[in-house]
Amino acid sequence: MDRLEPPNPTFCFIGVIHTPWLAQEGTPIQPSKGRDVHGTVEVYPEYSPGLQDLEGFDRIWLIYWFHRAGPSRLTVTPYLDSVPRGLFATRAPTRPNPIGLSSVALDKIEGNILHIRDVDILDGTPLLDIKPHVPEFDHYSIQHCGWLDDIRFDTKSGRADNRFDE
Repeated sequence: MDRLEPPNPTFCFIGVIHTPWLAQEGTPIQPSKGRDVHGTVEVYPEYSPGLQDLEGFDRIWLIYWFHRAGPSRLTVTPYLDSVPRGLFATRAPTRPNPIGLSSVALDKIEGNILHIRDVDILDGTPLLDIKPHVPEFDHYSIQHCGWLDDIRFDTKSGRADNRFDE
């Protein structure tokens, strides 16, 4: 099979995410670990018509650029573990295409500002896209979760250190 090359894709940032998290260290590693942490999403005015009908969704997916991640690495030691793992079996930010994805709670929309909570994103992160979280589409019952099946989740942990800094 021939290797496909992208047709010179162009991405644009549609806004910026504002949060209390100024550095990777101490930031929640997932939205569930950032429970009740508030932030805002500033959608640039030219994209604000796309917010029509978004109010009323409890949760939304934010797709963003890991603008402060270090260089791409195909083997990483993820948070919650001390064993090196293949990058694609983790959610580490040091990816070939450093794109992040978080399901956050949507509290309200005021003009082009989205008020969100359950935030695990660094302040100033460029926003690529927003999609509604739809439980019928976004929830699957699973039986296996790879190497994470062997990890004991400590409810007090879940904060980042600086292992993936730029």
